[in-house]
Amino acid sequence: MGLASYAITPIDGKWSVLHDGEVEGDYVTKEAAFEAAVAAASLAIREGHEVHVSAPGITRGNPTTTTG
Repeated sequence: MGLASYAITPIDGKWSVLHDGEVEGDYVTKEAAFEAAVAAASLAIREGHEVHVSAPGITRGNPTTTTG
């Protein structure tokens, strides 16, 4: 089986999941995007894929929510 990669990323004031090169979802919080990515990753594991999930940490320019 292949590798399923999920990266939480801020896009246009919201959070999305970058999955295998495609942007998916439109979430208000980073946590909501993470939960969606983990649910998808769980299905990928069941199918036998290697899974990577990443989320950025909090920095001054990268808060948990993008709306302040």
